[in-house]
Amino acid sequence: MKKFINYIKTNYTPLQVILALGILFRLLAVIFSKGFGWHDDHFLIVESSQSWVDGFDYNNWLPDPNYPDRIPQGHSLFYVGIQFCIFKVLKTIGIADPQIKMYFVRLLHAAWSMLIITYGYKIAEKLSNKKTALYVAGFLSLFWFMPFLSVRNLAEFVCIPPLLIATWLLLKKEKSLDYLLAGIWLGIAFSMRFQIVFYAFGMGIAMLINRTNIKHIVLSLVGFIFILLSTQGLIDYIIWHRPFAEFQEYVQYNIDNAGVYGNNIWHMYLDLILGLLIPPLSLLLFGGWILQWKKIPMLFWPVFMYLAFHTYFPNKQERFIVTVLPSLIIIGTIGMFELYDKYKSMINIKTFKISKRFVIGINLILLFILSVSYSKKNRVESMYYLYKQPGVKSLMIEDGNKEDDFTMPPLFYFGKWISVIGITKQFGADSALYFYDQTTDSMKANYVVFWQAEHLEERVAKFQKYFPGTEYVTTIEPSLIDKTLHWMNPFGNDNQTTYIYKIPAEAERSTLQHK
Repeated sequence: MKKFINYIKTNYTPLQVILALGILFRLLAVIFSKGFGWHDDHFLIVESSQSWVDGFDYNNWLPDPNYPDRIPQGHSLFYVGIQFCIFKVLKTIGIADPQIKMYFVRLLHAAWSMLIITYGYKIAEKLSNKKTALYVAGFLSLFWFMPFLSVRNLAEFVCIPPLLIATWLLLKKEKSLDYLLAGIWLGIAFSMRFQIVFYAFGMGIAMLINRTNIKHIVLSLVGFIFILLSTQGLIDYIIWHRPFAEFQEYVQYNIDNAGVYGNNIWHMYLDLILGLLIPPLSLLLFGGWILQWKKIPMLFWPVFMYLAFHTYFPNKQERFIVTVLPSLIIIGTIGMFELYDKYKSMINIKTFKISKRFVIGINLILLFILSVSYSKKNRVESMYYLYKQPGVKSLMIEDGNKEDDFTMPPLFYFGKWISVIGITKQFGADSALYFYDQTTDSMKANYVVFWQAEHLEERVAKFQKYFPGTEYVTTIEPSLIDKTLHWMNPFGNDNQTTYIYKIPAEAERSTLQHK
């Protein structure tokens, strides 16, 4: 082991080692971290884009002559359009298996995320020194949540590389072209995630504080507006015959539904930052960020404005915070080392070493677990199981423990875009039978998926009353991470054991019902 370590030290720079470890853990996530993390990183991106490739509009986001009253839903079509192109290429070269397609998608996202490490290092080295920059690169490579997030289709995370590239260009400011390119990259980030407008506003404040030449500010605005006109103006005009249609609807929707989603605990994002970055390290990083408010306005104010808006706005969701975590880590690390250099004589060495080992130990445990965690396994694998079964026409979802809305199945892994009948307390098996009888024979459901184990026997018996002969097929267990999250928060993480049953053909069912 010592020979191997000495060989690495002799032949590779610390940065190369950090990048290699970043690649290694992202490859582990590509291979093992299947599924999806949140509703949005699957249903708003993967389901939509693949359905367009297949000639279907899963979320009803596009105009339809059969529905002339349809309006934009308030989603930027830029990132989902890129995802559409990826799936289109995969279909062209003959790759149809949903899981294989997602290996490619996760690999592309992992490669894209490496830019976070690269530019995080460059920014930190520019603002501080090589030692601090190496720590920044290490944090951005190996913080426990980074590989997992790197392979997700999460717009809040995918927009980070353009933000850091824009930041680097504005800090580098070697020539006028840097300012124009910074505006272009910032426009790309905005086109992926509309809330970036607050981060961009913070960058504008920083440029004014730095007394940036008005010519350079105008160049950045030109680059930003050019991308907006291209991705939000032109695309929306082609689709909806009016520019910025999606952005307008997005703003209006959030005004009308400000308190509908998430929660309104004002300190929620502060809690998340201090928890995700692992205390006591998180306290030092957060304190380091505040310490640099005068020295590094180009990183302080974008993070501050983004956090200020989301703290003020009632709709708060955990995933919103990930956008600014890398920027906060960069500036926080710089500030942390300044604090250390200033007060190191007052530090208790024993306490410092214990704290350091605690943070490293917790991070390594979580890093290894999360990098290979299969998120939402029961939902994904139940659909993938049916995808591989011959003769599957359609399916029902039995979510009888829910009052009205049933948990959506990820149809991407089912391979068919169908209208799913969902059974709940308010919409029982008798109602499902009515709609079943109205369906054409070629589309009648011949499988039913039971979410959750609670009251299963009673629910199966009710279903069999209207669909006699329905037989058990298989059980899909949730992953360890899903079980853990459900145990920690059963209301917010509804990932439980799934049971698949086969519904007999209508003729057979009628005979059994008659008997």
